Amino acid sequence: MTGFKSFFNSSVGCKMIMAVTGLMLVGFLIAHLSGNLLVFKGPHAINTYAKTLRDYIEVLWVLRIGLFFAAALHIYCAIRLTSLNRKTRKYQYKVKSYKRSTYVARSMMLSGLVLLSFAFYHLAHLTFRVTHEEFANLGHYDVYAMLILSFKSPLITFFYCLSICLLMAHLVHGLQSFWRTLGLRHEKYNDFLNRGSVLLGVLLALGFLSIPASIFFGIIQ
Repeated sequence: MTGFKSFFNSSVGCKMIMAVTGLMLVGFLIAHLSGNLLVFKGPHAINTYAKTLRDYIEVLWVLRIGLFFAAALHIYCAIRLTSLNRKTRKYQYKVKSYKRSTYVARSMMLSGLVLLSFAFYHLAHLTFRVTHEEFANLGHYDVYAMLILSFKSPLITFFYCLSICLLMAHLVHGLQSFWRTLGLRHEKYNDFLNRGSVLLGVLLALGFLSIPASIFFGIIQ
């Protein structure tokens, strides 16, 4: 137990846990998007999908709890890793050099906090349906009408689109760090891994952004 605790709280352990939990969260995003895109097939398709999920509510809650713990571990290890990195600095540089890091890398903690607030709002918005009084007049599985009602609002649409862009920037940097953490980076295929991470982030971003944008501009009505 002592060895596990030491590993769990070490820099290497935190990086490994962040890599594994991050990959789990990426898998969730891919599955989540595949369901959300059914909105383009019309009300029946996405509402039937929502009802099917509710028909297996026990399994759904097991997945939700697993996702919650994965996200909680990811956040804990990020905070722990940041703390460890600060403690290992023997002195602070008077002039900071950012030659080896990007703005996204330096702002991962900040973007992570914004995404956490987005996750809470998203749950309140479309899972627990407490953000709009109008939802009370809709059917329990009328996800289509909820989306139409929500993304007619410029503020909600802007917030979702901004959060999605931050999420995908976070995801791309996380994936690139994932390959490095697992020791999979090599001169022969570093470029392929980096481009693949960016490509996945762009495809997911376009998929998620297409929904609020299409509703806001009247493509989906």
